[in-house]
Amino acid sequence: MNGRDIFKIYAPYGAKWIDWVRPVPFVAIDIYNRKPISNWKDRKVMFINEYDKNTAIFIDLPGIESIELGVALARIGYRPIPVFNGTDEQQGARATTDTYLIESCLINGGEKLKTIFLNDNANPAFLLDSYRINRYRSNESIFDNSWDIYKQDVPSAEYFIKNDITKIIVVTDKIQKDLKKILISYQNEGILIYETDSYTFPQKITLFKSLIERFEKEEL
Repeated sequence: MNGRDIFKIYAPYGAKWIDWVRPVPFVAIDIYNRKPISNWKDRKVMFINEYDKNTAIFIDLPGIESIELGVALARIGYRPIPVFNGTDEQQGARATTDTYLIESCLINGGEKLKTIFLNDNANPAFLLDSYRINRYRSNESIFDNSWDIYKQDVPSAEYFIKNDITKIIVVTDKIQKDLKKILISYQNEGILIYETDSYTFPQKITLFKSLIERFEKEEL
């Protein structure tokens, strides 16, 4: 399969939520002749028991883990929506974020998803790379391909509510600053936010802006 074929597996025509699948890594699959990874893990969903028609999921783990868990969630009815937006470094260069692994793992995930039936209206499980904000460079020759998630990269609270999504589960070890801003906007519109590390049952949380974050928006 080429990058276009794999993209169509994650974003099949007529399915809901596919407008938010980012094309960037699928283009790179062809340009850099990516191959499937050899250490794919078939994961089990441990933090929920069944599909919930009122719930959307955000998976913010290291890229490979997000894709593997996204495929596991597909088996119980959720549609994986890759929101990876990091660009590739030039051949032979080093980068702050390993997009190679994400692109290669998307191939594995595509092969798995081909065998899973998903309803066109299946609720989304948005896949993020928790390494996306790794901006540490040991020297200037390292390519900074870090990225942030912005509100335009995901559905609005209004769109979620219009489509009967009243609860969001965030699967992460730590809610990062960029995602936190988006989740607070959902929270402010009445959507319930839950958090889990992928192993434990999700716990309802209330998010607040830190003093620094409030200053950034000149709220004080």
